[in-house]
Amino acid sequence: MLIGSQASGMFLVNSESDDSPYVAARPFRVNAGAVHSYIKIGEKTRYLSELQAGDTVTIVDSKGKQREGIVGRVKIESRPLMLIEAKSGDRTLTAILQNAETIKLVGKDGNPISVAKLKKGDEVLVRFEEGARHFGKKIEETIIEK
Repeated sequence: MLIGSQASGMFLVNSESDDSPYVAARPFRVNAGAVHSYIKIGEKTRYLSELQAGDTVTIVDSKGKQREGIVGRVKIESRPLMLIEAKSGDRTLTAILQNAETIKLVGKDGNPISVAKLKKGDEVLVRFEEGARHFGKKIEETIIEK
């Protein structure tokens, strides 16, 4: 899923599809981060806090191919979080994600990379777009998000 603190730029957050020493694979689950975050749904965005069971979401693979998925449940819990920041040229985007081995972004090579193992200079897949959004819809306006 495409998730971020700004609607103009989002990280590709991987599902929990890999086995780990901590938990079995759960490919149906995406730990999408802080409730203020945006999620890209079709041509719109929504806040994670607005999602509920039965909502349609957009699932994106490492090549940009998209399909629809249905939310089974939304679970909001208190966990240790970390700020992720990416830069491309003069643009910066951020996301606040859970600080855990099982939470993964998608690397430039298409493979998942744990946020707990990220280091400065690692390259991950992001999506930038021009323009601004108002109530989730793209508009022609200048908005600065920090």
